[in-house]
Amino acid sequence: MKTLTLGKTGLTVSELCLGTMTWGTQNTESEGHAQMDMALEAGVTFWDTAEMYPVNPVRAETAGRTEEIIGTWFAARGGRDRVVLATKVAGKGPILRPGEVTTGATMRTAVEASLKRLQTDYIDLYQLHWPNRAHYHFRQMWRYQPPKLDRAAETANMTDILSTAQALVTEGKIRAIGLSNETVWGAARWLHLADTLGLPRMATVQNEYSLLCRQFDTDWAELSVIEDMPLLAFSPLATGLLSGKYAGDVIPEGSRRSLNPDLSGRVTAQVFPAVAAYLGVAARHGLDPCQMAIAFTRTRPFPTIPIIGATTLEQLRTNIGAAGVTLSSEVLEDIAETHRAYPAPY
Repeated sequence: MKTLTLGKTGLTVSELCLGTMTWGTQNTESEGHAQMDMALEAGVTFWDTAEMYPVNPVRAETAGRTEEIIGTWFAARGGRDRVVLATKVAGKGPILRPGEVTTGATMRTAVEASLKRLQTDYIDLYQLHWPNRAHYHFRQMWRYQPPKLDRAAETANMTDILSTAQALVTEGKIRAIGLSNETVWGAARWLHLADTLGLPRMATVQNEYSLLCRQFDTDWAELSVIEDMPLLAFSPLATGLLSGKYAGDVIPEGSRRSLNPDLSGRVTAQVFPAVAAYLGVAARHGLDPCQMAIAFTRTRPFPTIPIIGATTLEQLRTNIGAAGVTLSSEVLEDIAETHRAYPAPY
């Protein structure tokens, strides 16, 4: 397993990141522990979670359970310093702190609660799960209306969050701060304020990215490279669509689709022809489709670390195996042609 420097943080991370969001719903505590054991043995030392996990569905009564499972693993196994751990504060929404935007105060409260659940003294990368303002993620791009902002209020809120991040870094409770489900304007504004005020820079962005979701490829790619802000690519298998297990519009028992039939808007009339085309690329070149999809994210011209998730150890073993896959120029050409045929299937 290769290791990388995570942007400008000075942190060294594995080239794959372990996703955890099913632990506590689709996965039991013991299954989560087994996944962490397998990941660590394979050299996957970068792990990502969030205060609102588990998902499928998100519920107030289960929020924080995934962090608790990670915490019991640390308590049982020790060696917190073997892992680079990322988590997130939830934004405005109906589940956690209903109706409240993220502020410096809510972030501090969330950090303290996460530290307790994780049974650790520090978080390596602390992320804002989504912006306070309207954005185009989660399939909202089809109806996106740029927000009419009170610029002074937005600046004050961002400054408050960055100032709190600085205090939390000084206290040793977090080491770096990052974004998730953010826009290019938002990231640029965060960076400008940090540079102007001498506050912590947003180090990374965790946005959706896969063969089926390529929104990051233009303006975001430019900012990512120039500012050395790596993409932590979530759903590199498009919530399992690219594995082929839903081909023919089936819903396997126990799968994410059995809990979320349209996969949060990803199941459309266009998606299955696109999936079939990518499965065909993998078959023609003798590749496992999951490994091809994950390996593809590591070929991008901007710094990318895919977040791999699984509900079984067999799936996790396959996904970790993507680290050993190098895609040939012929495969990449086939993928490029397929992307042009199916540019935005959901």
